[in-house]
Amino acid sequence: MDTLDAIALGLSAVLGYLIGSVNFAVIVSRRHGIDILSAGSGNPGATNVKRVIGKRAGNLVFAFDALKGAAGAYFAPILASVLLALASMPVESTSGPRSDLGFLSFALGAAGFIGTLLGHCFSCFLRFRGGKGVASTIGGLLVLLPFPILIGAALWAAAFALTRYVSLASIVLGLSLPVSCWLLPQVSPLAFGPVEFWFASALAAFNVWTHRTNIHRLLAGTENRFGHKA
Repeated sequence: MDTLDAIALGLSAVLGYLIGSVNFAVIVSRRHGIDILSAGSGNPGATNVKRVIGKRAGNLVFAFDALKGAAGAYFAPILASVLLALASMPVESTSGPRSDLGFLSFALGAAGFIGTLLGHCFSCFLRFRGGKGVASTIGGLLVLLPFPILIGAALWAAAFALTRYVSLASIVLGLSLPVSCWLLPQVSPLAFGPVEFWFASALAAFNVWTHRTNIHRLLAGTENRFGHKA
């Protein structure tokens, strides 16, 4: 990887961060006359919006956050390549996560996605507050790791149906990602290498960290099940 590649990676991450910092939970809740940062749990995410405002608003925020994650993984590398070209530093653009550029293509998408996830969780527009990043993770990984995230989404639905804990279902989803990247090549024609596995492992660890307070409440038996309107 040369200097130009490193610049492209950094620029993808920065652009992704700016995309992720746009918090749709705050935008949607303000249209309903509510400051989501001081309502319910205070978390600016889809679950809190659904509890405080209603199902329709919460689902809208979830959809926008998922699209935001996909945009960071897909469009941030493209925008980075365009900006470098305008600066007379041409770099071959990628049209997807597994193009002929191989590792660099995946790395650019991953950098844009990671930037978006960090922007969502630590928004520069909200004094570095933010949501937990589950919807953005789903959107970004539909671009980068579609089969592992589809398996994770199915496990999320099963865990939520059984427990009614959104947080527990989200943790199950995150932990399933590296397991899927390790297991799928052994039982199917899909090929995932060490890069994808460790990338998924890092996401799983970050997911657990962002849900650390939920884990404490789950262990203490004080976590609210979904359906309790704030």
